[in-house]
Amino acid sequence: MLERSSKVCLICSVLSTGCFNMAKKVLIVYAHQSPASFNAAAKNVAVEVLTAKGYTVEVSDLYAMKFKATATTEDITGDVKNAEHFCYGNETKLAWEEGKLSADITEEQRKVTEADLIVFQFPIYWLSVPAIMKGWIDRVLTLGFAYTPEKRYSNGVFKDKKVMLSFTTHEAESTLSANGIHGDINVVLWPLQNGVLYYCGFQVLAPQIFWAASGVPTEARNAMLEAWRTRLQTLLEEEPLRFSPLDYFDEEKGFQVKPEVLEKHAAQKVGVAVGIHLGMPLPANSQLKAGV
Repeated sequence: MLERSSKVCLICSVLSTGCFNMAKKVLIVYAHQSPASFNAAAKNVAVEVLTAKGYTVEVSDLYAMKFKATATTEDITGDVKNAEHFCYGNETKLAWEEGKLSADITEEQRKVTEADLIVFQFPIYWLSVPAIMKGWIDRVLTLGFAYTPEKRYSNGVFKDKKVMLSFTTHEAESTLSANGIHGDINVVLWPLQNGVLYYCGFQVLAPQIFWAASGVPTEARNAMLEAWRTRLQTLLEEEPLRFSPLDYFDEEKGFQVKPEVLEKHAAQKVGVAVGIHLGMPLPANSQLKAGV
């Protein structure tokens, strides 16, 4: 009886101390050509910290994998349904349903399915992700697997999963401000965070931005990595960013904002979101942190 009681106490102790985190799985989708880069260092810190916390971490090193960036008929094994007028979305949906997607896609979809958190680690290229990572998005997040017309945004397929962008910029933060030469970082992030990640239902955590990582002194880069290390300790406990839920929009009227939503926000000083601003000033930091 004493032995049984000890086992019960041990189980309770494990659960109460947070060791249950061992069940969590993290996927890092990483895109940089050099293992000596700052992006590689940021990826390595994430692997180190999250593994130490008991999480299972997988890394998809896209350049090392020579991941194919182009979405073509090669992504489907066997014949396509309509070779004369090939439609990638429809064809890959059928292939996904029939188990005929190429092996590299199905392997990445397995990783996504198993992950509780996905971290995209990359350098900003032309105010977006590198081509190889865009190819991962195009080819892995297929119709049916990642979204459907019925399952998207707040009703999305991955609404129980968390995701975030972690990236480096070439220039200083001031250049990606509301008055900066490249424009507001909130506007830059909207297509990725709302149009891709939230569209698939993900709970989007605030991005980790390493400003001008290649152009600052070593001490500053080390400080950036230490801040990232600290954030990683409680990353999965963070509140996600807020986006407009699907029920804000009237499907019968072309998914326009409902009159009652317009009325509710009429007296506000800023719009609902960067992309849905209702003709008002853009909300500050809506793509950078929660609680706006």
